[in-house]
Amino acid sequence: MPPHRAGGRDASAFFVATLVLWAVSVGFEIGARGRRELAAVAAGFAFFQAANTAVRAAVSRDPLFVNTAVSLLHSSLTSASVIFVLLCRWRAKGLENMFEHEELVGDSWLGAYSALCFSCGYFAYDQLDMLRYRLHSGWIPGILMHHLILLICFTLALYRNVTINYLILTLLCEMHSIFLHVRKLRRMAGFRDFSRKMVKLEWILNLTTFVTARVVSHILITYKLITDAHKFDKGIELPLALFGMAGMNLLNISLGLDLFKAFARERNQQRHQD
Repeated sequence: MPPHRAGGRDASAFFVATLVLWAVSVGFEIGARGRRELAAVAAGFAFFQAANTAVRAAVSRDPLFVNTAVSLLHSSLTSASVIFVLLCRWRAKGLENMFEHEELVGDSWLGAYSALCFSCGYFAYDQLDMLRYRLHSGWIPGILMHHLILLICFTLALYRNVTINYLILTLLCEMHSIFLHVRKLRRMAGFRDFSRKMVKLEWILNLTTFVTARVVSHILITYKLITDAHKFDKGIELPLALFGMAGMNLLNISLGLDLFKAFARERNQQRHQD
């Protein structure tokens, strides 16, 4: 088990408590209120926990490797599902009015609700896995805050069946996450030669999707929320959406700094070797 990090105990207690409250809330909605459509949340959690068990049994018992491998699976499946949802909407009704306020807030594209439920289950699984094996660091771990923000925003949207299409668009960032996880697994496997063509291609795709699928898409979503603010009804939807996107944009800045530092470090290491 990875060593316990300073400050992790206090942070863990808070995040464990919020995860338990989330689980109780989802269980109540499904069991007591008969929200059977939310069963896909539990299915997502169970699926990725099963994938964790399979990787642990067949490939490696290293908690970080297992967690990263399952995260890669989630990013790949989610990216494919988001593309599928968008293509279905485009083929059925065309691009006209696709990104209008009423479409993004009040409607739910084919497959969007289930895809969001399934991904919500993953974030709960990943939060639990990181807490269980202490795969986080810092007084307020950024990755745990990221998952908490997503769980709050996703779950409330699923309960109220609003802004589903907005949230599907935010999941475009999982296209970039694919290359983040590929890089981590590559380095854990010992392939660190920056001069290799496949590693250079990986970095090109990593940085390109970071800018397009993560930074630009989240900025555009935030811009759309602000420009359409007057169209929202009075309630929690707009404040929650703006809070969620603010958190994501701040985390994108932190991620971007770490990413470019890692790129520069690998390139400099190769220069020194040459």
